Amino acid sequence: MDRTKKQPRPKLKHRKALAMTLNREPFDAIVAGEKKTEYRENKAFWRKRLIGIRYEEVHFRNGYSATAPFLRVEYRGLWKYGKGRGSYFGIRLGQILEIRHYKRA
Repeated sequence: MDRTKKQPRPKLKHRKALAMTLNREPFDAIVAGEKKTEYRENKAFWRKRLIGIRYEEVHFRNGYSATAPFLRVEYRGLWKYGKGRGSYFGIRLGQILEIRHYKRA
């Protein structure tokens, strides 16, 4: 077998936005610029939505109503931390692109 040949990388699916719902405290921390990474457990639900997909943006909502606070943030990449059962994903966030229906407490 010729080891000098590089194997082609699998093509990433490209999607516009990853939608997520957050509680108020992490939502406020992202708006304030204190939180630059959103973490999720390494479970089948998140693996299906994160692995092999390249997003442009992350859309956060704080609630489910039509007027719930909404945040649009630049997607900077995905990292996996740890091994086995205790592993988790880190979704790196960039600059805030849009804020709607948000009132500071």
